[in-house]
Amino acid sequence: MFHLRTCAAKLRPLTASQTVKTFSQNKSAAIRTFQQIRCYSAPVAAEPFLSGTSSNYVEEMYCAWLENPKSVHKSWDIFFRNTNAGAPPGTAYQSPLSLSRGSLATVAHAQSLVDAQPNVDKLVEDHLAVQSLIRAYQIRGHHVAQLDPLGILDADLDSSVPADIISSTDKLDLAVFKERLRMLTVGGFYGLDESDLDKVFHLPTTTFIGGQESALPLREIIRRLEMAYCQHIGVEFMFINDLEQCQWIRQKFETPGIMQFTNEEKRTLLARLVRSTRFEEFLHRKWSSEKRFGLEGCEVLIPALKTIIDKSSENGVDYVIMGMPHRGRLNVLANVIRKELEQIFCQFDSKLEAADEGSGDMKYHLGMYHRRINRVTDRNITLSLVANPSHLEAADPVVMGKTKAEQFYCGDTEGKKVMSILLHGDAAFAGQGIVYETFHLSDLPSYTTHGTVHVVVNNQIGFTTDPRMARSSPYPTDVARVVNAPIFHVNADDPEAVMYVCKVAAEWRSTFHKDVVVDLVCYRRNGHNEMDEPMFTQPLMYKQIRKQKPVLQKYAELLVSQGVVNQPEYEEEISKYDKICEEAFTRSKDEKILHIKHWLDSPWPGFFTLDGQPRSMSCPSTGLEEDVLTHIGNVASSVPVENFTIHGGLSRILKTRKELVTNRTVDWALAEYMAFGSLLKEGIHVRLSGQDVERGTFSHRHHVLHDQNVDKRTCIPMNHLWPNQAPYTVCNSSLSEYGVLGFELGFAMASPNALVLWEAQFGDFNNMAQCIIDQFICPGQAKWVRQNGIVLLLPHGMEGMGPEHSSARPERFLQMCNDDSDVLPDLMESNFDINQLYDCNWVVVNCSTPGNFFHVLRRQILLPFRKPLIVFTPKSLLRHPEARTNFDEMLPGTHFQRVIPEDGPAAQAPDKVKRLLFCTGKVYYDLTRERKARDMAEQVAITRIEQLSPFPFDLLLKEVQKYPNAELAWCQEEHKNQGYYDYVKPRLRTTIDRAKPVWYAGRDPAAAPATGNKKTHLTELQRFLDTAFDLDAFKKFS
Repeated sequence: MFHLRTCAAKLRPLTASQTVKTFSQNKSAAIRTFQQIRCYSAPVAAEPFLSGTSSNYVEEMYCAWLENPKSVHKSWDIFFRNTNAGAPPGTAYQSPLSLSRGSLATVAHAQSLVDAQPNVDKLVEDHLAVQSLIRAYQIRGHHVAQLDPLGILDADLDSSVPADIISSTDKLDLAVFKERLRMLTVGGFYGLDESDLDKVFHLPTTTFIGGQESALPLREIIRRLEMAYCQHIGVEFMFINDLEQCQWIRQKFETPGIMQFTNEEKRTLLARLVRSTRFEEFLHRKWSSEKRFGLEGCEVLIPALKTIIDKSSENGVDYVIMGMPHRGRLNVLANVIRKELEQIFCQFDSKLEAADEGSGDMKYHLGMYHRRINRVTDRNITLSLVANPSHLEAADPVVMGKTKAEQFYCGDTEGKKVMSILLHGDAAFAGQGIVYETFHLSDLPSYTTHGTVHVVVNNQIGFTTDPRMARSSPYPTDVARVVNAPIFHVNADDPEAVMYVCKVAAEWRSTFHKDVVVDLVCYRRNGHNEMDEPMFTQPLMYKQIRKQKPVLQKYAELLVSQGVVNQPEYEEEISKYDKICEEAFTRSKDEKILHIKHWLDSPWPGFFTLDGQPRSMSCPSTGLEEDVLTHIGNVASSVPVENFTIHGGLSRILKTRKELVTNRTVDWALAEYMAFGSLLKEGIHVRLSGQDVERGTFSHRHHVLHDQNVDKRTCIPMNHLWPNQAPYTVCNSSLSEYGVLGFELGFAMASPNALVLWEAQFGDFNNMAQCIIDQFICPGQAKWVRQNGIVLLLPHGMEGMGPEHSSARPERFLQMCNDDSDVLPDLMESNFDINQLYDCNWVVVNCSTPGNFFHVLRRQILLPFRKPLIVFTPKSLLRHPEARTNFDEMLPGTHFQRVIPEDGPAAQAPDKVKRLLFCTGKVYYDLTRERKARDMAEQVAITRIEQLSPFPFDLLLKEVQKYPNAELAWCQEEHKNQGYYDYVKPRLRTTIDRAKPVWYAGRDPAAAPATGNKKTHLTELQRFLDTAFDLDAFKKFS
């Protein structure tokens, strides 16, 4: 009831003069508080009974009257009604009725006064209507903002005006405006009268349009709302569920006169526009027939980005990591990153020879890293533009991961020093699912980068596709609403509006450390590329574009008219930059060799030699001292925190681990633990990410312990190994493969001194991240001279679990290996195995023992260079009693075994061996079990290929030569058209100079990776085991 009384007291209408006298002193524009205000039109001196001693009594009477007018004497009822109606001083009070003759006339007069007063409910309704009108502009004003520079499309794809907004005469003609006003006032949506336009209303605390005034006439309220929300800036923010954040945005856009620029700022903006525009014009003059994906139509992007960087630098940021598509990339490299112009221009020379290994990439895909002084803030700033493929938006999570890593390594836990900026196209931002996946990483504890500034270059077209055919949402930016990111739409032909929005975006990120979106509504002056003809599909749009005056010309004319610059100064600025371009073009002709490494986006200082080569071509032993193994094992089998209650089942698991350590043995989980723990001891950060990795899909890992009695209390024993160890990060990811793998790839880019692993829930699911694998991991070094040591753990194995939980698709990874199956390398070369690793594009392994898994993880860091590592990890072997490794195979002097040869009876008498079976991974245990059951240990030798790529030609040649009388067969549990057979067979044939056939024992070709029927699975297994051990099986083919 108190709130009702307060509201009623505050919502009484005032005249404009009364507003200035009464309220200007009581309400600050900066701080708004909810307080009870009593306002009487009549001065106290005019009413004899309103003295200091009676004021409390009057307040009590007034509160009672508000609750029920009949609860007070009729005279009080008349007084309060007159007061609220604005009665002149001294007239609000009416004397009580006397017993004289004229009493009847007095009663009649009093009754007429009561009946003539407006109803309090109507007053409340009118003020609530005004509040609703203000809120309508805040929620829907962006729908009628003038955002399209061409004036032919509505940015929200809807030409209608929201039913609860009175649009200004700038948008509609006067007759239409009056009609809308009538519909929304006289008996219409808000129930206000047209005469109410000049009535003064209190402003609610949820608006800042009043500035220093706390009440305004309705006409002025509408005008200011139009100026704030319906001009060249459209603000979407009312979906945000945080009052402080909403108030912050209202203050930034509603305060009268807040968008002001000094003459110096305007001149700087003009100079940046000159550089942006003249750069594209220079390229067009010199290479008119070359694709460059220019920025024409959105030249304001360059000053926009520089404004974001300037403001962020001012707020303490010293490292900005950027990702963007191809449009405008060369301009950003030249005028934001400050790449040497001659290095850009020489990319257009078709005669230049590439100096670096690999394929290279198109000039508009390349990245860059540069540290320079920010001239506005006079502070050092490092800028990195991440290289990307043509797959739009694919670089988004990569940028996020690299940003997270840089924050991690410099101890920036709040994102105050390192930030990211992502550029997008309108069609891709709405159409690519990776945008959504990346947004949903933005606020997760192990993935947040504490706010990203997203800038959408909204060309209002995607290649040839009209936006009305490209998205179902009103705006291309609507995906950002899922994480409560404010969205600032702005007409890109209003440079000052763009600059202001970019300042606000940078301040938002600095204040709240949340994502924010700037939607630059612009156009594309040319086609999709400079060779494309857009008139085929958008004739009317491009007729208008041909008439459109460039933004630089429009802004220059504006500043000249304002007297900020004069025409000679403007022309001098143009000629100055043109001269810079011409001089750089002349220098570019002296370039004879194209150095891709000059475009490296993530240098690793000190890791390589000065010319970018490994410091050695050898790898030390990956074994460890036994006391280190024992210590790690003891921690892995304990709870290093006091008063911590774990699950009973976990207690049994830890007890089993303890027994294994006592017996100097490791299983798969313990081997991984020892690899990670030992690297942490050596100062190597280890980060393991993926779905359910903390426990492990198969409940084998348990790297995060949960207290059974205290909610959210956890313990990570790996972080309790050594006093000065590197930190260990293990984090369950969102249910995303594409986004999370891209993120971890970016994290691994930042430093070579970290082991970064991504584990698929099942190996089959890696195809959800196929773009990252195909475009970044596999060819990344070849395209961008960028090494990366990311590790993919892909659970794989045919175990009757159906088509979607069996195969990690090893055939795909092996098909993309860059070695030649028909060429036998020089096996006598020193450090043959290391040279093979250095030359390959990635390493593919399928370990059959925990010890070998331990060694390959450690080798990944001890190598003098970095290559992606693909590991097909087991499922049933995690608990297989034979899948154990003794400490002796993990001590100093031991290494990863690329091939594990036969060590049983067959190896003792190799001449008697009739068949040499090659295999990899889990099927080895099926083969040894079957061989033992058939008592064929002397007739059949089994050799395991642990490292499939690079192919171990040298070791396999020794194996074949060891068994001169044996026929050769490859055995796999996968179907013949899948798995490893098509990769291994031609390389084995090359190894033996095609002296013998290489037979096949495995499942028949199939479309699906595995059967979903358990019986069929077992039948298939027994069938290929029969083939593998039937010594006459291949005679019919001989």
